[in-house]
Amino acid sequence: MYRLLPGLILAVLAFSGAQAQDTPDCNNAMTQLDMNQCANMDFQAADAELNAVYKKAMAKMRDTDSYLPDDLKGAADTLREAQRAWIPYRDKACEAYGFLARGGSMEPMLYSNCLTDLTNQRVKELQELVEGLGN
Repeated sequence: MYRLLPGLILAVLAFSGAQAQDTPDCNNAMTQLDMNQCANMDFQAADAELNAVYKKAMAKMRDTDSYLPDDLKGAADTLREAQRAWIPYRDKACEAYGFLARGGSMEPMLYSNCLTDLTNQRVKELQELVEGLGN
């Protein structure tokens, strides 16, 4: 038991040191790990924007449904179904794109960059919907 203790302490210290690393400087990312982390952070920001714009679009669609006759309602349901179909498409399309560097250190960056690009494109589409319904 006591022979394992020094190794266990070193493992805990190494793990806690890895957890304490600063966020990479994404304007000057030099290592692939930093580039991967920055690409993921970019995606997280794009995804947050997507969620905000989607909420606005859903509110507009619900508003549209509120004044349509019953036989023409369905705007909010249609948008929800479209978004639920789009997310798996985005994820699989980007997984396929990651095969350009399959198993390599660049694969996570390619995947995240693809997610960011497609998510930003979807944000624009939803924003156009919001603006179009606002007129």
